[in-house]
Amino acid sequence: MIYPDYDANSPITPLEPAELDAIDNALSSLPQDGVMTLDGLDGYLTALVVGPAKVLGSLTTAQWLPLVWGGDPDEDSASPFASKRQRKNMVVAVLRHLRHLAAQFDAGAEDWQPIFSLAEHGEREWADACDWCAGFLQAVDLQPEAWGDVWDSDALGAALAPLLQLGGGLGEAGDEEGLDQEDLNDAQMVDTLSRLVPEAVVALRAHFHLG
Repeated sequence: MIYPDYDANSPITPLEPAELDAIDNALSSLPQDGVMTLDGLDGYLTALVVGPAKVLGSLTTAQWLPLVWGGDPDEDSASPFASKRQRKNMVVAVLRHLRHLAAQFDAGAEDWQPIFSLAEHGEREWADACDWCAGFLQAVDLQPEAWGDVWDSDALGAALAPLLQLGGGLGEAGDEEGLDQEDLNDAQMVDTLSRLVPEAVVALRAHFHLG
């Protein structure tokens, strides 16, 4: 499958809320395993932007993009998309969102807001970044060696812990494990950790791009 290359100098065209909703609906309707949620996609693309530059610079689009919808089928399997147009629209939207995220971080990230799942309970709004963090760590898995020993850093360890805990941990690549099911069912704990994740992302951006 041939995909267009990511152009870091292409025009910045942020996705409108209706377009984000369309991506969310399209992903949730795909009939195969491993499809990302909208917030998982946002976390995945954010990792490509804030992580080591050589990851996005060395991988072809075909190596990372199809993971968004669970991978491309083999020659004997049907495409998960209903039409070529639907797949093209998805590809274009993902690349636009990646370009917008890159521009936000290049500008200092003041306007950046991650796409977390939110739920209202009474007057309180609870954040859940589990899917977002899982998507982020999927991007780390593309080239885990490129991230070096950042996860064991004395300076960053405390800041990165919520991202790792909510995302399920790094397994053999790191010591930090994900939360158990009881903790994941604790909305207050998940909300508290979720609100710390942006701090971790900004710290990683500074480590890899401003250090």
